[in-house]
Amino acid sequence: MSLTKTTKLILIISSSFILVGAAIATPTTLVLLNKNKEINFTLLENAGVMIEAKGLRIYVDPINLPDNYSDLPADAILITHGHGDHYQSNVMTMLQKEDTLNVFPAIYDTYVALFDGLAVVPGDSFQVGSIEVTCFYMYTFAPPGYDASHAQADNYTSYLIDIDGFTFFHAGDSGNIPEYSELNGLVDVALMPLGPGCQTMADMDIVYALDAIDPSYFVPIHFVAGAESTFCETYRTSIENLNCEIVQLSHFSSRTFSP
Repeated sequence: MSLTKTTKLILIISSSFILVGAAIATPTTLVLLNKNKEINFTLLENAGVMIEAKGLRIYVDPINLPDNYSDLPADAILITHGHGDHYQSNVMTMLQKEDTLNVFPAIYDTYVALFDGLAVVPGDSFQVGSIEVTCFYMYTFAPPGYDASHAQADNYTSYLIDIDGFTFFHAGDSGNIPEYSELNGLVDVALMPLGPGCQTMADMDIVYALDAIDPSYFVPIHFVAGAESTFCETYRTSIENLNCEIVQLSHFSSRTFSP
């Protein structure tokens, strides 16, 4: 697959101007989303993230959200795959507003029907307002004698989220797949899973994946509390030698990017 940043399959227009306020377990800084070019990024639980930019709020794989997140509804929710640590229907319901775009891998036709969603496969692109999202591969490899927990044939999706040329890549539960070489030069912030379990990438595989993708920033996702510190202590030098800055966040903490 050859990616471009101009492919558009669907246009979702949002004209709402949103003021995001602090609450329990949410960012403590007020961000008037339509007044500046800053991107507010929040790491949620496990692989969940929230990205706020250009007056829009996009979630990827949100789970186990505090009740006050009902005050932070989604313009779009992107689901990489349907495993319980990446998809929860009650959280999806909590984040809905009238025009929320709900995106699922096409294999989940039941979820698509339940949330009047958009079914996608790797290679598809769509718009959330002026933010472009491109679906990419997400699969893992199985040890000998076992089936992969994320089979390539299922067409699960990772996501490239392009905000005026500043691009986040959410890898979901992917392993270190050869297609990452296609992303070289396209990604500013790589969100990569640390594990454990689910046959995601781990340890030096993450470093090799970052080397292939060549992002400016790396944010660890999909970890149990404390594992991110151990990983960063172990591999900091290897990652920084790639000219990649580690952005280490605990769950429900935030970082502002200013492209």
